[in-house]
Amino acid sequence: MDHLCGKTIIASGFHTTKRGDIDHFQNALISIGDDGAIASVLRPHDDNYNEQKDSQKAAGKLVTLPEGAYLLPGFIDLHIHAPQYPQLGSALDVPLEVWLQKYTFPLEARYADAAFARKSYRLLVDDLIANGTTTALYFATIHQEATRILADICLEAGQRALIGKVAMDNVDECPDFYRDASPEAALRGTEELIGYIRSHPANAAALVKPVVTPRFIPSCTDATLEGLGALAKSCGCHVQTHCSESDWEHGYVLDRHGITDTESLDRFGLLGRHTVLAHSNLITPRNMDTIRARGSGIAHCPLSNAYFSSAVFPLKAALEKGLHVGLGTDISGGPSASLFDNMRSALFVARLLESGVDPSLPPAKRSAQSGVWIDFRDAFYLATTGGAIALDLPVGHFSPGYQFDAMVIDTAAPGGTIRLWDDLDSGENILQKIIYTASKSNIARVWIGGRDVFRSPSLKSGLK
Repeated sequence: MDHLCGKTIIASGFHTTKRGDIDHFQNALISIGDDGAIASVLRPHDDNYNEQKDSQKAAGKLVTLPEGAYLLPGFIDLHIHAPQYPQLGSALDVPLEVWLQKYTFPLEARYADAAFARKSYRLLVDDLIANGTTTALYFATIHQEATRILADICLEAGQRALIGKVAMDNVDECPDFYRDASPEAALRGTEELIGYIRSHPANAAALVKPVVTPRFIPSCTDATLEGLGALAKSCGCHVQTHCSESDWEHGYVLDRHGITDTESLDRFGLLGRHTVLAHSNLITPRNMDTIRARGSGIAHCPLSNAYFSSAVFPLKAALEKGLHVGLGTDISGGPSASLFDNMRSALFVARLLESGVDPSLPPAKRSAQSGVWIDFRDAFYLATTGGAIALDLPVGHFSPGYQFDAMVIDTAAPGGTIRLWDDLDSGENILQKIIYTASKSNIARVWIGGRDVFRSPSLKSGLK
């Protein structure tokens, strides 16, 4: 195993510490401590670069990436429905409210079977890591045993994860065969999972964290929402839920509470620095102000939104207002486990939002918005540092004190889909090609906290 804890890697690659600013480093020396955190980063022009390189090589602690391999930060997925993985790529032809009742709730109910849960969750976690996802924010199910199994698997696989037992007790919106029996049951189940994860003997480093998880307002009674808000405050846990995803869900909250999702969640004490709101397509400028004031994050799910929302999330406006935004696959509402696909989708929908889609209109009238498109730099930021900031975790880029969560992109991998040309591609354009054309086959190594969690035999010349 190519564990890097206590070693130094010499690599070229890309990261970003702030939106719009890509750092293309070449032959950087990145030293990783025994705890998996980055101890130092030296560039060839730094005074003690050669001394550090020679001493690490003499000690047998220098690992070198071959030419054509690039180091990227691991991806951070802010919205995953872990139990929905078996239906990835199916049931995408109906509205959200039908999709839940007809397909999704019956599937999630199957996680009462621990053997089914173990098989499905193992496959999901392994596949996500192989896709470069080093940090995952998971919705689980209402089931205590199955959700504990997910936590166990993440710890076994070495994935950084945040996991929540879904709370859903509203008899009007949740089927008899799949819901918490009462607000007390929903709260008790959440508290028990928090205790299990925090006291897990294999989780001393808190690689896995518990999350307070009201599914969304329609699925929860007011008593449950109020109780979860109080619990989130007392336990200091992260919070995740859906917010203003579709016309149906957004309208339901307006009818029930007379205010928007954002305002309602805030009233119940569920908005805070460690809250992540999935989707948020229909939030208003006033909602954005509230979300920013609370320090909450948003999981932008562009691929899923194409199927289950009736609006495009105002990404550019949210970023320029200073909101914390990252990307979410929204498995299985989004039919891909790859954040590469979701970066491309974020770029695609932003372009359509600006250019318009109705060919019967002249160009000047085709779009009501201008200046809303983003570029590959923004997409890369969302998948790495943006997601890390939303979660308030020390990951997402290669800076001292941050955990070494990383992947190696092999641009010459057999079966890979990246094509670079010596006389055409250099600097940021290499990253642009990676973002637009990389596939799972190009991911050769993945480390989380300096520990080797995935390796492909395809990396030419291997690691030296």
